[in-house]
Amino acid sequence: MALTTEKKSGILAQYRRGPADTGSPEVQVALLSERISGLGGHFTTHRRDHSSRRGLVKLVNQRRKLLDYLKATKPQKYQELVERLGLRR
Repeated sequence: MALTTEKKSGILAQYRRGPADTGSPEVQVALLSERISGLGGHFTTHRRDHSSRRGLVKLVNQRRKLLDYLKATKPQKYQELVERLGLRR
């Protein structure tokens, strides 16, 4: 569900552009991907949790919009990020 501070700072350190960067699309997509993968485990035990499923769909849509933006503005960064996160095959 929610990311711990240590996990979040680790993701920030891996994907940020500069030392003070916390809001670039790369960082946001990485954080959303971590939250989405965390929810995947939740749904294996709570199959009928439709409220959280709605939240998952919102997270996936937000990540998709950020990836579309990144693809339109910086295609090279988009390609690198998709490969690093393993989003496409």
